[in-house]
Amino acid sequence: MDNFPAVRRVSGLSVTPVKGLALHHPRELRMTTAGVAENRRFFLVDTRGRLVSGLHHGPLVSLRADYDETAERLAISFPDDRTIAGEVSLGEAVETDFWRTRVVTGRLVEGPWAEAISAFAGRELRLVKATSGGGGYDVQPVTLLSTASVAELERRAGQGGIGAERFRMLVEIDGCEPHEEDTWAGCDIRLGDATVRVLGPVARCATTTRDPATGIRDIDVLAAIRNYRGLRERRRIDFGVYAEVREPGAVRVGDPVEPA
Repeated sequence: MDNFPAVRRVSGLSVTPVKGLALHHPRELRMTTAGVAENRRFFLVDTRGRLVSGLHHGPLVSLRADYDETAERLAISFPDDRTIAGEVSLGEAVETDFWRTRVVTGRLVEGPWAEAISAFAGRELRLVKATSGGGGYDVQPVTLLSTASVAELERRAGQGGIGAERFRMLVEIDGCEPHEEDTWAGCDIRLGDATVRVLGPVARCATTTRDPATGIRDIDVLAAIRNYRGLRERRRIDFGVYAEVREPGAVRVGDPVEPA
């Protein structure tokens, strides 16, 4: 880390109150050791309690959720301009397996949202509010990706318009060399007022092959990554890195990114 370049900055932040739905891009968020309070507080399961996300039904990304934690009020907007909003009331406790990496405890959300989302998805779904620390993140509460890595992917694929949004990463960083973030594994990095420890690569899934606005399959991004980066063990295709929060703090667009 001695030669870590001095000019690295947070160029974007992405969160969503409901896992799999449209991303929000705040100018500032607060990281805690459990994650980011406004990120993935809710998630969807099927009637057997199995996790459902954009991997299973891409067009979920065209729904937008807004959540006021203080008022416990959730609003979900649909492409036909309907918005279903109300105070969140919780029911039965449930446990959900997140990709065999962690079990998230939560409670079913009572009210009109699940019925409306089910009608949109064409299958019966249930809405869950996470009660375990950190909410419904997959493996670690923080994910990092550099704009240079996305640009390199587009160059190698000969395909513009891939963009960073389809990777749904918490923090995007500008000013890096392509895939420089991979070299930070095991290091503590300061993002604004917070410090994170980079842990290792994010294995990508077929969600990345979908248009981030519509959820419709458009580009075989997995093949494009594999063609120049190869496969990790168990045929994993990596892009971006996971991190855990070591010191809580605020992170803002434009904040410096530097060794801690």
